[in-house]
Amino acid sequence: MGAVYFYHLTRRPLEVTLANLADRALAAGWPVAVRARSEGMLALLDDQLWLQPEDGFLPHGRAGTPREAAQPILLTLGSVAANAPRCIFSVEGAAVDPDEVTALDRVCVLFDGHDPVVVQHAREQWKTLTTAGCAAQYWSEEGGAWKMKAESPGAD
Repeated sequence: MGAVYFYHLTRRPLEVTLANLADRALAAGWPVAVRARSEGMLALLDDQLWLQPEDGFLPHGRAGTPREAAQPILLTLGSVAANAPRCIFSVEGAAVDPDEVTALDRVCVLFDGHDPVVVQHAREQWKTLTTAGCAAQYWSEEGGAWKMKAESPGAD
């Protein structure tokens, strides 16, 4: 049974945090899907993942391309990813279903802590997922380093 981790971004840009977390997911052997709500965000992340981390790039591709199923990191707008991910990153408030959380190794919700509307949406996602019995953790970087600020154990 997986868990959902919420990352409240206040210091580092989305693309840096995403790259660090996606690199860890790949190191764990998990294919990754990055789910966004807009083509503009997918284009931005596609460009930025070639630059992150600083010592290289993260292998990735876009959904709808010929080799999408072989991509270690697949950027998508859809709820189904062709690369059979074990970890999903939700950005821009992209939807996450409780069944996904329990079926995958990890779901990560990355959200901009400087936008009150986005923060409220993340709170609603937390409530929906934890009420459905999903294990969840809330991480904040407000002190400069990531610290877990809250945890919901989920259903036993």
